[in-house]
Amino acid sequence: MTNDTPTSDSQSGSRDPDFDQRMESSLNEAQLRAVRSEGGPHLVIAGAGTGKTRALVHRVAHLVRQGVRPESILLLTFTRRASQEMLRRAAGLLDDRCRRVAGGTYHSFANLVLRRYAERLDFHNRFTILDRSDAVDLMGVLRSEAGFDRSKRRFPRADTLVNLLSKHVNTQRPIRDLLEQELPHFTEDLDGIIDLQGRFQRRKQEQNVMDYDDLLVHLRDLLVQHGDVRKALASHYRHVLVDEYQDTNRLQAHISALLASVHRNILVVGDDAQSIYSFRGASFRNILDFPKIFPGCQTILLEQNYRSTRPILNLGNAVLEPAKEKFEKKLFSEIPGDDLPVFMRVPDDFAQAELVCKKVLKLREEGVPLSQIAVLSRAAWHSNSLELELQNRNIPFRKFGGIRFVEAAHVKDVCAILKLAVNPFDAAAWFRVLQLFEGVGPKTARSIAAHVIERGGDPQVLVQPKLTSKKYGPDLKALSELLPTAGDVQIHLSARMERVVKQYGVWMARKFDDAAQRERDLEALSVISERYDDIERFLSDLAIDPPDFSRGRPQDDNEDELLTLSTVHSAKGLEWHTVFILQLNAGRFPSYNALGNDDEYEEERRLLYVAVTRARQQLYLMKPEEITTRSQSYEVGEVSPLLLDIDGFSKLVNEQVYAPGQDLPELSDGDSPDDDEQLQRIQDYFS
Repeated sequence: MTNDTPTSDSQSGSRDPDFDQRMESSLNEAQLRAVRSEGGPHLVIAGAGTGKTRALVHRVAHLVRQGVRPESILLLTFTRRASQEMLRRAAGLLDDRCRRVAGGTYHSFANLVLRRYAERLDFHNRFTILDRSDAVDLMGVLRSEAGFDRSKRRFPRADTLVNLLSKHVNTQRPIRDLLEQELPHFTEDLDGIIDLQGRFQRRKQEQNVMDYDDLLVHLRDLLVQHGDVRKALASHYRHVLVDEYQDTNRLQAHISALLASVHRNILVVGDDAQSIYSFRGASFRNILDFPKIFPGCQTILLEQNYRSTRPILNLGNAVLEPAKEKFEKKLFSEIPGDDLPVFMRVPDDFAQAELVCKKVLKLREEGVPLSQIAVLSRAAWHSNSLELELQNRNIPFRKFGGIRFVEAAHVKDVCAILKLAVNPFDAAAWFRVLQLFEGVGPKTARSIAAHVIERGGDPQVLVQPKLTSKKYGPDLKALSELLPTAGDVQIHLSARMERVVKQYGVWMARKFDDAAQRERDLEALSVISERYDDIERFLSDLAIDPPDFSRGRPQDDNEDELLTLSTVHSAKGLEWHTVFILQLNAGRFPSYNALGNDDEYEEERRLLYVAVTRARQQLYLMKPEEITTRSQSYEVGEVSPLLLDIDGFSKLVNEQVYAPGQDLPELSDGDSPDDDEQLQRIQDYFS
């Protein structure tokens, strides 16, 4: 093991004699061990809310103050903003030398290195980088050149192929396995996909371009295949620091290890309990197996939580207790607060939405800003009913993770069909629906729409011979038969919706390669329609002009705060005063896919831990007694097995049962008789 020797920079550290004292006053004992550790491999297991960023920032400042050249420290993070913020804070602790630390993402570091050594991999150093849309365009060209656009059976679209190959690279899983699990209807196309993969790689080499995944692959290959380059880089970067190590994929972990192969001065910070991004390629094994890759590494546990009250942490610790593989740690807190998390049983997801809204409004009146309240769900579509209830109650919100329900393309498609059933003069709806059909582009859609509208909006215009003779004729005929049924007021709206969704499913399967995943939203839409008798009111409620929160607060919104709706995945790293966790039912949280798969089920356990530890003061666990589906309006909502796994769960929570309207007074004669004389005066006045 080799340590850096102090340089002349070390003399400047004496300019701040109070540095050690300030550091000791702001860090706990475990954090200080991580910051002051000598060279060699270190694994810092930082539980939720335990100040891991603070420890990393102080580590950078400490190394620089000890005389380590800033340029020889490599800080790898997952966003450029994260590294910039850490170095800014380190400079504030010490001085501007910390800004000279080499900080950035794996991809930016790979780009820097490959620019210098590109010729070793038969690239020119002036290679260009393809963003995702560029990669999809190139794949589209290759797909066409290979004749797959003229295949007798449907072949994956260019964007589907790019996503598939990217997942293959980042997860290191065989393409066959990915197809069988996620796109089973394309398993017969395996040979064609592999052929395109080869064409894709060769064409990028010929054109001297790389996509984002290539940056990591080529850097790994450079370090493995060219020992002189690896030794030169490892000798230059004498200290390697990695943030959020549990989120690294195998490529990134391999690169990190290779960079520390000479000196072994590597310190990684992460939390095995927050490894929840396997779908992006992150490997849970990276952090578990770090001691195997670097024997003799020092493991430091950060367990003091600076975010949540003790009852919330007790539940978080209990969630993790049954985990099959983990680093043993117990989070503790000195933050005051004795309120147990609330386990709330509600009749169904509509009652769940009603209760959340009532609680949110009550919290706001008690002084908790909307911006300090979050509603978390396992999947974005789990909050569909809640979104509509929030709109009805004029509670402003923003949503992270997935597209807002009413803005999803397939939901808008179905609504457009329903609009035509009500108003056949809606040109925008015609324009959208007609482009669902193969062979109909914008120009043709405008022409057909104008033709129908000119003839009074009669859907029978769609079956005129000059239209039915076209490639899209059968689709026009199906639409002409669907619209009268969809608009028939003698049929209950839910039955009409079922017919519309069934027919749209045929078109959706052709439009989207991931159609099966979109069916859940359509099921939810069908269930919501059961609450309505009138199609116009249904459409109006869906189309209530929701403000656009995608870029923060809209300018025409005078509210100074927004409630947060988020998937748990998108909420990682964030915190709120109060958190609601929706749909803690088997098949929802954890997802159906995880039931029966040990690895996926364990990740769902970690996901619940992340959700629980987002709360600072109050936590509500929501469990509908019935859950809704399209095929069966209501089915028993079994409690999440993740909660059943928790030993002593009933003692860790305050269990309550909610019935809609229970907080309103029951109808009765009241405790006191009417004042007849006063009542008469009121009646006389207002008459």
